[in-house]
Amino acid sequence: MKRTTGQDRSITRQWRPATQAVRGGTWRSEMGETSEALFLTSGYTYDTAETVAARFAGEEDGMTYSRLQNPTVAMLEERIALLEGAEACRTQASGMAAMTTALLCQLSAGDHVVAAKAAFGSCRWLVDNLLPRFGITGTTIDAADNAAWEAAIQPNTKVFFFETPANPTMGLVDLEFVCNLAKKHGIVTVIDNAFATCALQRPLEFGADVIAYSATKLMDGQGRVLAGAVCGSTDFIDNVLLPFQRNTGPNLAPFNAWVVLKGLETLDMRAMRQGENALKVASFLETRVPRVLYPFLESHPQYELAKKQMKAGGPILSLELDGGRAEAHGLLNALALVDISNNIGDSRSLMCHPASTTHHGVGAETRADMGIGENMLRLNVGLEDPEDVIEDLDQALRAIGL
Repeated sequence: MKRTTGQDRSITRQWRPATQAVRGGTWRSEMGETSEALFLTSGYTYDTAETVAARFAGEEDGMTYSRLQNPTVAMLEERIALLEGAEACRTQASGMAAMTTALLCQLSAGDHVVAAKAAFGSCRWLVDNLLPRFGITGTTIDAADNAAWEAAIQPNTKVFFFETPANPTMGLVDLEFVCNLAKKHGIVTVIDNAFATCALQRPLEFGADVIAYSATKLMDGQGRVLAGAVCGSTDFIDNVLLPFQRNTGPNLAPFNAWVVLKGLETLDMRAMRQGENALKVASFLETRVPRVLYPFLESHPQYELAKKQMKAGGPILSLELDGGRAEAHGLLNALALVDISNNIGDSRSLMCHPASTTHHGVGAETRADMGIGENMLRLNVGLEDPEDVIEDLDQALRAIGL
C-alpha cells in the first residue's frame, strides 16, 4: 500500500483542514480504490521468517498483528493527527478506553492528579474510584477557577485532567492559563475534547500535551459505532502510550475505524451547522425555562472565554427546570421529534436526564459536587431544521405547564 500522494506525510500536513478531513492519511492498495479500504484481518503473512523477525524487532516497517497495526486503523489515526495538528495518534475501542489509556499509561503508584470536578460520569469515576486502587491520588476542583488549579498542585502532581466544555454543566476551562501553568510545573495536561472536537477547538494550539476523544460522538456523528482516540507528541504516543496499549489491548476494530473515517469527511460541516442550530434552540429556551447553559449564549458566565478558544458553541446545551426529576422526566416523555437518548454529537436531536443516566453511577453526593441537579436536562441539537426542534420543545414545555 502507498499514500495517495506517493510521498511522505509532510505533503498532507501542508493541506488545509477541509482537505485533510477528506484525504489525509489515505493509503491505496494496488487496486487503486477511491474510498479507504476496509481490512478485516487479525493477522498478516510474510515472505520469509527473517521479514517477520525484522518487523517485530522494529527494524522493518510493516504490519505484524492487528492489535498493533491495521491499515484501516492506521489511516484513521493519521487523519485524526493531521486534523488535530498533533504529531501522532492512537485509537481505542471507545472513548472511555481512550481516557483510561491516556491516564494509566503515564501514572504510577504515588502520583497525583488534579481533575475538574465537573466531567462525564465515567471520567469522574476514574479519578474517584479507579486511580486510588493503584495508589494514585486525585484532587477535584472547580476547573473554571484558575487559582484553584495552582492551589491544588502537590510535589507529586503529574497530570491535569479535564474536559472543556464539561459534560453536562457546560463549564469551560481557560486552556491557555491551565496549559501554561502545567508546563511551568512539569505537569502533563490531558484534555477530553469530545464536546468540541478539533473542528471547533484545538487545545494543542493553547499548549496542551495530550488530547483524548470519544470518537463515538461528533467524529462519527451518526450514532453508529464506538471509538476513541488519543493524540500527542510522537514521543508520548510511541514511548509512553503505545507500550501500555500494546500489552493491554484496548484497540479499535477496523470496521469501526472505517466508519469514523467516513464521519470525519463531514465533521467540520456538521459541527458548524449543529452549533448554529444549537444557538437558535438555546436562544429560544432562554425565553421559556429558568436557566440555559450554552457557551455561545451571552448569558453564559464564560461567554468571552468561549469566543476566545472555540469557533462555535457546539451541538450540546443543558437546561434547568424548577420541578426536579418529575418535571424533567415529564418534559422528556412529552417530546415527539427529539429522542430520549444519552448519546451526543449525533446528527439527530437527543435529550437525556444526566442524574438518572450518564451521571447516575457517581452518586448523589458527587453529582451535587459537580453541579448536576435532578432538574437538569442535556440536549444534543442535531441537523434537523432548528424550527422543528424548537416547535417540539415548545409543545413539550406546554404539555408540562411551562
